[in-house]
Amino acid sequence: MGQALGTQDKKSVNIELNIIPFIDVMSCLTAFLLVTAVWISIARVETKPVGRAPGTPCLDGDCAEPKLSVLVEPDEIWVGVSRLNEYQKIPRTAAGHDWAKLEETLKQHKASPIFDHRTEIEIAGASSPARAVVYQDLIAAMDTAIKTGFIDVGITDPQGLSARPEL
Repeated sequence: MGQALGTQDKKSVNIELNIIPFIDVMSCLTAFLLVTAVWISIARVETKPVGRAPGTPCLDGDCAEPKLSVLVEPDEIWVGVSRLNEYQKIPRTAAGHDWAKLEETLKQHKASPIFDHRTEIEIAGASSPARAVVYQDLIAAMDTAIKTGFIDVGITDPQGLSARPEL
């Protein structure tokens, strides 16, 4: 790694370090860091946590307006409106969840006078080790909600939904 130049006695030794391998490693690490930083910012899903803890009272008109809630389960999807206690069940088909039916249902709610000026929606996935909800299904529900005009997607746990069906 070093090179000794000069005469053979101990007083005139000159050492040069070869830093080219170090520069090569650092340039590779820098390129990897830059590429990874771009991937991290692209792969981010913008969500905001919503919902309340079970049993929490409404404060300052927090529950004054109805909220639209979507509960994704392994076998079905529930769409509910808080304060109205209206729930619509979308059963799973042989090919998987019926995303076209969910889109149609959300479009109907978006066209109603209650939600025509609003863009927020709550989505939750009821998953357990015995009955797991696939992550892609939750993302598909979010994409469907954004596609129908509900662009403020909030993710919560099933107990935090404003409208959850009692099963």
